[in-house]
Amino acid sequence: MLANIFLHYALDLWLGREFPEVPFERYADDVILHCGSKQQAQLVLDAIVERLAQVGLELNLDKTRIVYCKDSSRTGSHEHERFTFLSYTFRPRRARSRSGRLFTSFSPAVSNDAAKRINREIKRWRLHLRSGQSLAELAQEINPIVRGWINYYGRFYRSRLIWLLRRINEYLARWATRKFKRLRGRPHRARRFLVTVARRDPVLFAHWPAGAHPIAG
Repeated sequence: MLANIFLHYALDLWLGREFPEVPFERYADDVILHCGSKQQAQLVLDAIVERLAQVGLELNLDKTRIVYCKDSSRTGSHEHERFTFLSYTFRPRRARSRSGRLFTSFSPAVSNDAAKRINREIKRWRLHLRSGQSLAELAQEINPIVRGWINYYGRFYRSRLIWLLRRINEYLARWATRKFKRLRGRPHRARRFLVTVARRDPVLFAHWPAGAHPIAG
């Protein structure tokens, strides 16, 4: 907290005075500044390096870069065309307008590192080995965590998150093959069983109504 307060006075207020035309966001020691050109970005970067030195701090140049926000309106190129902030990776992505037209948008989605953490967490649950529990019990345990992921990472480019959450269904299908004798060694039937459960109770698992519903294939 003390570091955050220090940066508020050492950086935030200083940026507001020296570069009022440059919007920025800061979370702890991660900062994004929105500049109108590469020249302006370099000018601001050099000024920040100097300012931090004045207050006894040093900028981590290995993690600091000028990024070109490439989209359908900005069609140039640059060495760096993506960045990660608060576990979201911002980069050019294909998008569709309300009229159905495809275009390139510079937009966020769950980062690769965050996706790996989610995958590790899902694997750690070992749902497929917990045949002593019911689906309702499994859902009660994991739903609060899954809802947190959906509420945070599902706000932008949700399809990326939904692709990750479908892994839960794979483990649930494997759970079914261990839970029921009639499904042992029959993964296709186990998936169809899961589809039937989802049709009967579509909100049993938090990721189902979010779009990661089971698929019979």
